[in-house]
Amino acid sequence: MTDGQPLLQSRDGGVLTLTLNRPHRKNAINRDMWASLGEALTTAANDPEVRALVLTGAGGAFCAGLDLTGGEPGGHPLDVSGRGPGAHPLDEIRRANEIALRLHHLPFPVVAKVTGVAVGAGWNLALGCDLVVATPESRFSQIFVRRGISVDFGGSWLLPKLVGLQQAKRLVLLGEMIDAAEAHRLGLVTWVVAEEEIDTFVGDLGRRLAAGPPVAMTQSKALLNEGADRTLSDALAGEARAQTVNFATADAHEGIAAFLDGTDPVFTGEWAVK
Repeated sequence: MTDGQPLLQSRDGGVLTLTLNRPHRKNAINRDMWASLGEALTTAANDPEVRALVLTGAGGAFCAGLDLTGGEPGGHPLDVSGRGPGAHPLDEIRRANEIALRLHHLPFPVVAKVTGVAVGAGWNLALGCDLVVATPESRFSQIFVRRGISVDFGGSWLLPKLVGLQQAKRLVLLGEMIDAAEAHRLGLVTWVVAEEEIDTFVGDLGRRLAAGPPVAMTQSKALLNEGADRTLSDALAGEARAQTVNFATADAHEGIAAFLDGTDPVFTGEWAVK
């Protein structure tokens, strides 16, 4: 792939890395980047070789949200379909929302590697990942209110679940910039790692996630995502169904055998019903 493309892709075994690549605008998202990201997420979700995904940004920033300038090739961010000024904004935003859902429903773990700023839709893009790794220099803001618009890209759903309603209102209604330490204290960042160590840390994390049992991890991720909106009875029923699926894979037998033998399991996700 070339540096002129809005999204770069690389593979390391079962780990796919997607890099937002508009560093001259701190990776602010325009129409071309939306389209590339949506296509890449769809392709990854259907690729059995992908076992984990890392989402990051080029040039020392994660993502500055939507590119509101609309003054360069790629067009206005709300025109995600490329249909031009006659398109209704609500239709265009719905198309962007489809990307948030694709990210949320990916069947494997997703890690956001955040260097520099993650603001607005860019921060909510990171929060839509399963785990977030940042550096001490990273900065975060639900900046929407400062632009005269309301929270989007899933922030109204993600934030109350992660930090509670009152802190979510604080972040959204004030639009304050917070540092990585504050984001970590609130539970919005999983790890804070020195900038010179973050590549190694995330590389190791991706390999550890990719080495896990793919079917069981898919089940667990879905159960955790769904559990936030379910009763305990619903959650227990879902867990029972998931375990039934897990025990129909070779991974469950491999994990138990490796435990008994004192060896490291090798997970494949293969169906094992005779």
